[in-house]
Amino acid sequence: MNFLAISTEIGILVLALFVMAVDLILPKQETRKSVACITICGLIALLLYGFTQYHFDGSPYFYQNLYFVDNYAIFFKQLFIVAVLFTILFSQDYAQSLLRYRGEFYSLLLFALLGMCVLASANDFLTAFVGLELMTISFYILVGARMSSSNSSEAAVKYLVVGSASTAVMLYGISLVYGSTGSVLFEEICRNPHLLFATSIAGITMILIGFFFKLSVIPFHMWAPDVYQGAPTPVTALLAMGSKAAGLAVLMRVLYTAFPMMGGYWLPILAVLSAVCMIGGNVMAIKQKDLKRMLAYSSIAQAGYMMVGIVAADMPGMKAVLFYAMLYVFANVGAFAVLAVVDQQKGATDHRAVSGLAKSAPILAAVMTISLLSMAGIPPTAGFAGKIYLFTAVVERGYLWLAFVGFVMSMISVYYYLLVAKAMYLGEDRENTKIHISGAVRASVLLSVIATIAIGVCPEQLANITNIAAQTFMR
Repeated sequence: MNFLAISTEIGILVLALFVMAVDLILPKQETRKSVACITICGLIALLLYGFTQYHFDGSPYFYQNLYFVDNYAIFFKQLFIVAVLFTILFSQDYAQSLLRYRGEFYSLLLFALLGMCVLASANDFLTAFVGLELMTISFYILVGARMSSSNSSEAAVKYLVVGSASTAVMLYGISLVYGSTGSVLFEEICRNPHLLFATSIAGITMILIGFFFKLSVIPFHMWAPDVYQGAPTPVTALLAMGSKAAGLAVLMRVLYTAFPMMGGYWLPILAVLSAVCMIGGNVMAIKQKDLKRMLAYSSIAQAGYMMVGIVAADMPGMKAVLFYAMLYVFANVGAFAVLAVVDQQKGATDHRAVSGLAKSAPILAAVMTISLLSMAGIPPTAGFAGKIYLFTAVVERGYLWLAFVGFVMSMISVYYYLLVAKAMYLGEDRENTKIHISGAVRASVLLSVIATIAIGVCPEQLANITNIAAQTFMR
């Protein structure tokens, strides 16, 4: 047994249990700040430790041949840690004022993080299923964490019902693939000639449907708008950043490791679904007045953009997906950190709530604008570089039409993103609400916008890291 392979996961589990213990032992007034500080310090240590795990000899760590820690998995684990770290950083004020069980909130975020990390390294369907359920069940609870809000409770119930159905479909698909091939290991399934049987194809279809649900891919997106709108804003942020990235991590490992010989079937389907997501997500986002709901449809479109890189099915395509997933985290941090402050202090997240924000909180308005422009792919933000990588990779594989759809939809997305900027800079705050920005929120928004601009101006550093991760996986 190589316990080095699961050292990050052990660290996250110990940190989650320690946070729960601290919350039980310390008085509530002291717990409010100490639990958040302990969690942030622990995550920073795990993030820095992740850099020591990268290896360049092409031989990844493994645990019982079921759990691989290659550079691909390490990159995604660092991405998940960054997403959770920023979420905790900007959610402290929100949690203290609007959530009843703050200690449990931080612990559940860590358990969701643990599930994401398991997904990134899973080398068989059962391990992937355990990681998926650990992450998803944590989110079921987190979505309903704002117990004073009926919208939060309703969103949690909807997410639980639809999520349970998708889980059942995926699990039945796994059983069909196991029944046909006699294995749940990705590499053994790939070599099995029975993979071309009708039962295997049906199982693969059900497994992909389960993954498409987690990624909110049209037509399996029905849960996303209601859940994003009803969930506590920090939870919505992590759903958009971490959950989607975790789904991408395991989806690419499954497609490229377990089902590469079926590429003739799933590549055209993936290309069509990618185009449908880009078109449907952007068109439906135009009509939305609530910003969380608008970002839900935007995240559907963003999933379509990232699937463009998967369709390329080569190292440049995977590199583009990894690059875009990381910059998408920074863009979402900026947008949702602003929404968390607005939601906490104004009690709403629609256009009226952010109207005149440039006068009451110019820093928040600027960060929101830059983050939205990055999602749209406007230079010199990181989103521009990310979409260049994605579209270039897919064009080289002969999917010029898909790149064209992505380019047109990116331009359309600018319209509804600028509607938010228009409300912030040209609108008026009739309530004259004074916006208080804490040091933690100020740090999170400034770091996110600095990263967004820095990656856009000088993408080479992040590109080199993603290149290392892609080379290890696609060797």
